[in-house]
Amino acid sequence: MSRIKGAVTTRKRRNRVLKNAKGYWGAKSKHFKMAKQAVMKSGNYAYIGRKHKKRDFRHLWITRISAACRSLGVSYSVFMNSIKKKGINLNRKMLSEIAIADMNNFSSIVKDACNLS
Repeated sequence: MSRIKGAVTTRKRRNRVLKNAKGYWGAKSKHFKMAKQAVMKSGNYAYIGRKHKKRDFRHLWITRISAACRSLGVSYSVFMNSIKKKGINLNRKMLSEIAIADMNNFSSIVKDACNLS
């Protein structure tokens, strides 16, 4: 039986890793062993970063809604509780966009939800 060598797959794997490491500083972009470590670590950072991005945007939306509610004399927690009780199905992203773009509509939502005059 003939022996099968893995040169083609090995080269493909190494080239893929080195391509992903392009632009890294020093030997991390040239040497396979160091490039592999750097690519793996950057992949972990990218994975964590995708989770952090969701967290950061939610924090931003809450801050925007809170600031808009405070200007109308209602706290954020009271507003969100009353929205849930009234059955108004708007997520935080949409509420923050409404608060930025159209304050009149946002104030009407707050008045409807919190029974303000």
